[in-house]
Amino acid sequence: MRTSGLAEYMAFAKPIGFLLLLPMAVYVGTTGLLLLVRRLAEKASPGAAELIKTYASRPVRILVVLATIGMVLPVMEWPSELLGVSRHVLALSMIGVCAWLLINATLAGRRVVLRRYDLGKADNLRARAMTTQVTMLLRVLWVVICVLAIACMLMTFERIRQLGISLLASAGLIGIVAGFAAQKSLATLVAGIQLAITQPIRIDDVVVIEGEWGRIEEITLTYVVVRIWDERRLVVPITQFLEKPFQNWTRQSAQILGTVYLWVDYKIPIAALRQELERVVSDSPLWDGRVCGMQVTEAGERAMQLRALVSASDSGKCWELRCEVREKLVDYVQRHHPGALPCLRARLDAFPQGENIEA
Repeated sequence: MRTSGLAEYMAFAKPIGFLLLLPMAVYVGTTGLLLLVRRLAEKASPGAAELIKTYASRPVRILVVLATIGMVLPVMEWPSELLGVSRHVLALSMIGVCAWLLINATLAGRRVVLRRYDLGKADNLRARAMTTQVTMLLRVLWVVICVLAIACMLMTFERIRQLGISLLASAGLIGIVAGFAAQKSLATLVAGIQLAITQPIRIDDVVVIEGEWGRIEEITLTYVVVRIWDERRLVVPITQFLEKPFQNWTRQSAQILGTVYLWVDYKIPIAALRQELERVVSDSPLWDGRVCGMQVTEAGERAMQLRALVSASDSGKCWELRCEVREKLVDYVQRHHPGALPCLRARLDAFPQGENIEA
């Protein structure tokens, strides 16, 4: 009895040892092969070796090990129930690793595509457009890959497969009900895809929405995060950028014009103030050299309004330039033409002689 029990134990244990040792050997061999491939790729392109190490090494090794186990399982002398469970777990694992490898492949592709574009440049319009488009399309691909992976996993279960076949008879009614139930979700998803294609906004665009000025920080399939100038974050549904108007200050270019308004008396020498404006912007590193001018935009009964128009390479510099121009022009008027500040005039000769005048 003891001999037969020991024989049964050895008959069960030997395949397990073989099943563990062979995949370990394959894992080590695959690691060495990938190392060789990385070195060869590094000679051809330094970036290729880094991509293989970051995105392909781990899932490929695991996938090779799982494939090895799949080839070994048919020769295992195990009960049919245990062998069936092992094959099922192996199939689920391989589907998951394949999905992981596909997602990593899309990440590697994004890195290769965006490597040629620098978001840190002053004129980064093309870089922002490409970053936005690639990011949005990748998220759509990730959703598709995950849905297909989950569907393939569910189809490995016999009961769920039969349930799915039985539900096909009422697929029309279920589709209608699901369409009404998920109408907003589907509209949001379609809006995200439409935004990725048409690109009314891009990453790092300067926008004014809901009365707030900020930059586009993140774009997902359902919402957009706007980084407000005071470090707050405004989370906006993505459909709002397709259904409601908003301002995009960097749609075609980051260059922008800024205005400074001054109310002054009619005695101000406009030519001298215009020369002072030119001197101020010429000395400022914030001015891009494109536009500098001053005009009288309104003439009221007590004062007139002057508008100084200046230009800058982006909205942040334009805001600082406007503040600088405003401060220096006000200081110039105070120092050189204090009588030209807005004031109220009263003529004393308008009153009859001897009449008391109250202040």
